[in-house]
Amino acid sequence: MGTLGILLSLALLMYLAYRGINVLILAPLLALLAVLFAGDVALILPTYTQVFMKAMGGYLIQFFPLFLLGALFGKLMDDSGSARAIAHGIVAKLGSERAILAIVLACGLLTYGGVSLFVVAFAVYPIGAALFREAGIPKRLLPGAIALGAFTFTMTALPGTPAIQNAIPSPFFGTDAFAAPILGLIGGSLMLLLGSWWLSGQARKLVAAGEGYGVHPDDPQPSAEMPGTGFWVALLPILLVIAINFVMAKLVLPSLDTSYLAKPEFGGLQDAKSVIGIWAIIVALSAAVLVLIGLHWQRWLDLKRSVNDGAFGAMLPILNTASEVGYGTVIASLAGFVVIRDLVLGMPGNVLVSEAVAVNVLAGITGSASGGMSIALKTLGAQYLEMATAAGISPELLHRVAAMASGCMDTLPHNGAVISLLAICKLTHRDSYKYIFMNTLVFPMCALAVVIALGSAFGSF
Repeated sequence: MGTLGILLSLALLMYLAYRGINVLILAPLLALLAVLFAGDVALILPTYTQVFMKAMGGYLIQFFPLFLLGALFGKLMDDSGSARAIAHGIVAKLGSERAILAIVLACGLLTYGGVSLFVVAFAVYPIGAALFREAGIPKRLLPGAIALGAFTFTMTALPGTPAIQNAIPSPFFGTDAFAAPILGLIGGSLMLLLGSWWLSGQARKLVAAGEGYGVHPDDPQPSAEMPGTGFWVALLPILLVIAINFVMAKLVLPSLDTSYLAKPEFGGLQDAKSVIGIWAIIVALSAAVLVLIGLHWQRWLDLKRSVNDGAFGAMLPILNTASEVGYGTVIASLAGFVVIRDLVLGMPGNVLVSEAVAVNVLAGITGSASGGMSIALKTLGAQYLEMATAAGISPELLHRVAAMASGCMDTLPHNGAVISLLAICKLTHRDSYKYIFMNTLVFPMCALAVVIALGSAFGSF
């Protein structure tokens, strides 16, 4: 009954999240439903307060600075006009004949620099709609192009990306955001090339069949007003995020004396590897925020409002994700989960395959890359690290595979980012989900398989 309760709980989580019920409500209720099926009603309240809330709070403690700074940076990039300036600059350089690639690269550059994918979608959509209309490309391809640039290679694969999905493995494996850089570049390049090639082919096929941009009366009206900042000025904060992250993670922080971390007030850590990756991103985003404010000091219409809105924008994403982590921790504490855990750990193949399957399945169930990966690593991360060490597999490779695996099945139809993107573009799942599915699940899965194969054969590089 315990395992049946877990499966029923997971199925309801997927279905009800797809139906639009917030995970802040769903996660505790469905976690406690699984506890109820385990057969001990007396454990419901203790499980909620001592297991669910403790895990949720632990996630907030560990990752809140990254969500806060990321949301703040993204809001400032948006309100300063920098995000639009970068998108306009790329589109102007590539031209309307390469409209799909221009939108993909604009989204990719913004998200690689730390801008929230939601901010990117809002900033790029009006430009993409105008560009697709001018080029005669069916609008239903636009969500696929935005998703390819914002939800894939810059979120999980490219080394150094400040995305939360690239930071989560660090405390578990003692790695940083630049783990397995060459493999990350290979995987990211495959996602970009396959997705762009397929979307361009779909565009040619649809246009040849007589389909044009279509009639969309709710589209934003093109604005004659250009962004008030230059391309390179707008790009500078993003370049700073990448550069400072690298310098801090590889040069500065590892050279510091961090023996004080062994004291109880600092968590009793024996070394700083588990926190250096997060520290580096915190420093990089903080510096970029300050530079961004300074660059546009004379242009802010209401800096206080931008800062406050950015801070508020971090709340719902981190609370949703933390709730999913609390849910996963409750599930992992139940006796019925042993069956599921042993099934995953006992899969044929090496530890990388097992890790990829576990992260993929949990990301798909929760509809969240960060939530699914956090649950998987919190439950099985120590075992994966032990198995990898015994097999001579680098922790850096574990990091990259976990991050890339989180960005595959997470974008099933109930995923919040998918639903938001379609709403921003004023399209439906029926219109455009096929193009999102191929670019955010099928091609990333292919890239993940290549990275696992290369890593298994040649090790981390």
